[in-house]
Amino acid sequence: MEKIFIKELFVNSTFDFESVSVTEKDIIDFAEFFDPLDFHTNKEVAEKSIFKGLVTSGPHIFNIFYKTKWIPLFGDSVLAGLEINSWKFLKPIYANMKVFCKVSISAIKLVKENNNVAIKWHFDFTNENGESLQMLDMLILHDATK
Repeated sequence: MEKIFIKELFVNSTFDFESVSVTEKDIIDFAEFFDPLDFHTNKEVAEKSIFKGLVTSGPHIFNIFYKTKWIPLFGDSVLAGLEINSWKFLKPIYANMKVFCKVSISAIKLVKENNNVAIKWHFDFTNENGESLQMLDMLILHDATK
């Protein structure tokens, strides 16, 4: 995708970030640093857990799409993160599972004092069957001139 200018965005703009999958090693490496719970870092323990296998840490998939897809498109306009709301972990994500991400804009508010915009981004993560795995809303303050 080409860089998109903030002034080109509107409510209901949607971006298809396609899919990613992570390996067991990816899951363990991320979790050891950010979320060292046994069902993320130890395959044998994970198989005896309610998940019946190794699962990603909640923010792992978001982090991948945010870093590799969202930031290249919108990162240079970011002035500040304002909030993350309604982050729902609906189904576990396992190694080698294909996870799709679509991001849409649910609100845009002009900040009159400085001509910046607060954009509410909605992230939706689904599996190959279209079932929701995770979703979250993120409010970001953007430089409207970029």
